[in-house]
Amino acid sequence: MDGDGAREPGGDLGQRLARLALELHPEQSPEAVMERVVAAAAALVPGAQEATLTRVRSRRVFSAAASGERGRGLDELQDQTGQGPCLDTLFHQAVTHVADLSTDERWPQLAARAGEVGLRSMLCFRLYVAGENLGALDLVSALPGAFDEESEEVGQLFVAHAAPALAATEQVADLRVAVASRDVIGQAKGILMERHRITADQAFTLLSRVSQESNRKLRDVADELAATGQLRR
Repeated sequence: MDGDGAREPGGDLGQRLARLALELHPEQSPEAVMERVVAAAAALVPGAQEATLTRVRSRRVFSAAASGERGRGLDELQDQTGQGPCLDTLFHQAVTHVADLSTDERWPQLAARAGEVGLRSMLCFRLYVAGENLGALDLVSALPGAFDEESEEVGQLFVAHAAPALAATEQVADLRVAVASRDVIGQAKGILMERHRITADQAFTLLSRVSQESNRKLRDVADELAATGQLRR
């Protein structure tokens, strides 16, 4: 897509959103899916020049994926100032529409620095809120007043297709991590059982004690033991 916000040719919106949903396979890595989402959002939502997928941890904003550097820079400014449409979207409302960042009185510190990244308009959609796991899709443009009612309608349809795919992808990734952790803990237990002639429960108790005493995660203690044969306290 070029920088003037032109849409990609081919097919109506419904068909393209359905195709996007099919392309976002849970078997892909979360990073790959997020990159596909921001690229598609920038191409599909009227007025958008770039898109970012923003995550928040302990109210710290960071770009999990971005279709361009200006959008990523704006996320960094929101993190630095501790204010902005993305944070409002995540914590207070499902959609935030900004006609001109440089004059918007809701976020004075951000407004004063918006010129640093050369962006004026913004349209933010909450993707999901699960405990402390927060995410938003942000559309941006260098032009003031770039987004209208059509932009918001298309954006909401886009989020309705993208959010379930992202959630499914992260669930699969979490499951893979859990399986890998279980496997390495099982290997470590086997080493301890053979070395000390103890039961599986006793081996797990020993690993847990070392984890607590050394202030390290159980997975890390088990991984080190499986890799080096050493149980470092």
